[in-house]
Amino acid sequence: MSEGDKRLRVAVLGCGAVGSQVVRLLTEQRDDLAARVGGPVDLVGVAVRRLDAPRDVEVPEGLLTTDASGLVARDDVDVVVEVIGGIEPARSLILSALDNGASVVTANKALLAEDGPTLFEAAAKAERDLYYEAAVAGAIPIVRPLRESLAGDKVTRVLGIVNGTTNFILDKMDTAGSGFSEALEEAQELGYAEADPTADVEGFDAAAKAAILASLAFHSRVTASDVYREGISEVTAADVASARDMGAVVKLLAICELRPGPNGDQVAARVHPAMIPRSHPLASVREAYNAVFVESEAAGQLMFYGPGAGGSPTASAVLGDLVTVARNRLAGTRGAGESAYADRAVQPMGETRTRYHVAIDVDDRAGVLAAVANAFADHDVSIQTVRQEGRGADAQLVVVSHAASDAALSATVQQLREMEIVREVTSVMRVEGGEE
Repeated sequence: MSEGDKRLRVAVLGCGAVGSQVVRLLTEQRDDLAARVGGPVDLVGVAVRRLDAPRDVEVPEGLLTTDASGLVARDDVDVVVEVIGGIEPARSLILSALDNGASVVTANKALLAEDGPTLFEAAAKAERDLYYEAAVAGAIPIVRPLRESLAGDKVTRVLGIVNGTTNFILDKMDTAGSGFSEALEEAQELGYAEADPTADVEGFDAAAKAAILASLAFHSRVTASDVYREGISEVTAADVASARDMGAVVKLLAICELRPGPNGDQVAARVHPAMIPRSHPLASVREAYNAVFVESEAAGQLMFYGPGAGGSPTASAVLGDLVTVARNRLAGTRGAGESAYADRAVQPMGETRTRYHVAIDVDDRAGVLAAVANAFADHDVSIQTVRQEGRGADAQLVVVSHAASDAALSATVQQLREMEIVREVTSVMRVEGGEE
């Protein structure tokens, strides 16, 4: 961009569900965007894999190209929007764009969670912006509040529903009594779940987002491999019913928090299904919606809610970043970069304190309850509540523990499984919220 030239030139990588909506908004709202930015915003190229692929929007003539590398290397491109996803070629294209002087807006959660530091270092070296609001929770503004609005506060916990597919499935299991497979099939029919839903239902998508949130909230580098992960494929109708009996609901939660460690606070980051009280704000998040609950020392409790996926909602977040980056380019400034000064260690999952809900099929005879209680006591795990359901061959104990280390709780469950009086440990689920 030459001195005195207020025209911003934008290249888009990808024209799928999100990219096509970015192109649409750039085209339809061109005049409004120019007024908000302070100069015209011109779409100068859209990189795709196939020129003849069907698309949801009509791309202006002459803009489509299969040469993504050539597009990001153009001297006249000021901002590159990356919405192709995955690790490669996205990483190489983003690094090339920064190296060639362009600022970058990305929605790539997987890449940021795996190799964010490389991208941030490249942006700092190039003195260009790297913005990524759309990488977490779609249209919901959560990255910028953590990155900027709460920069003067100390965030202590981030608790979120950050995957719409799993929330839809669990909501249907709770409200309609559906089984997991039935609810997944409905999610696929409605377009909420992919044909291969592994990334969603096994928690990989949520873990990548948790890594990004933890990095932002606690000013430390956290990768997806640092995040403990469990999916929802093992959640049963019985688990959901048991939660309902407790006045709770099952949600797949991304939990990032500061926990005491031997040398100061550590970052604990985990993704797993958990029971939460129906009185908790996150319990009311229905269908494919997302919500993120933030706790900080000065601001207290904040909740961000809205559509967490989809072409138009995600494109809204992309355009918000694009406007900010474009304003920075015109002003000759940069926004906030990576903040990893705290460099806190990641706490092993075994040291993280949680509560457990354990359902145990047992022999219906004298002394069973005492033997089960002793198993918990052997590992210093305090029992909060215990109840018996059924008699004879259908006898079952349901135990909810107080908070203890995850390692101690896991050892307790293992001991229960080895006891002669225990026919089967039918369900093990963590409990969040309420009293520890």
